[in-house]
Amino acid sequence: MVDKVIWITGASSGIGKALAIKFAKEGWKVAISARRENLLNEIAKTYNDIFPYPLDVTDSKKCELVFNSIKEKFKNVDISVFSTGIHDPKSEKSLDLNKVRQIMEVNFFGTINSVNAVYKYYKERKSGQISIVSSVAGYRGLPAGGAYCASKSALTSFTESLNFDMKRKNVRVSLISPGFIKTPMTDQNDFPMPMIKTPEFAAEEIYNGLVKKNAFEIHFPKSFTFIMKILQILPNWAYFKLVEKGMNKIKY
Repeated sequence: MVDKVIWITGASSGIGKALAIKFAKEGWKVAISARRENLLNEIAKTYNDIFPYPLDVTDSKKCELVFNSIKEKFKNVDISVFSTGIHDPKSEKSLDLNKVRQIMEVNFFGTINSVNAVYKYYKERKSGQISIVSSVAGYRGLPAGGAYCASKSALTSFTESLNFDMKRKNVRVSLISPGFIKTPMTDQNDFPMPMIKTPEFAAEEIYNGLVKKNAFEIHFPKSFTFIMKILQILPNWAYFKLVEKGMNKIKY
């Protein structure tokens, strides 16, 4: 029996880490990547089926080298999940241009670098799956999140376009749109986060979406994401009025 293999970026903490552990417990071989090599090694020491591949996704050449190393070791990579992301709500309130560029470089271009590394492999293989972690923050612009929302909106549109291309080659493309998940990134937020869930909850939802279902978008928790989808289609005047009321309540 050939081992099932998944590559996950952004796997040193949060959703990526929880997802790596979930897949390992389900019997998959899991290659994990992130910049913080020490954290990757700690995870790999705990789980025999998790293997660390340190990577800064802003380095396109390194993305290719890492993926080639994973292919060389495992021979096949059934799923690639790209979940690298950063956010800095404090700097966004002051429109820090350097931080805006950094967020776009990591969240958007870093993901594109990762996709580029696997693009030819999946097209030639004519099977497998590429999954990109975006966010419901990509649905519409939110307060103190201009760069983050823009990066996720760009990722969502990119993933939709990629789906047209890869579907013709029998490669599944999926979009992951989480609501609020308790991670080191969301710990930076200084406002109440409705219906926030654990990384383990997110990992369960993503695993089921990748392995047991076939929908393009994997979004959760549904009780929150459906509200966000309604906000997405509201006319601008209604959307702005509703969000402004919320900002007044939390003293933004």
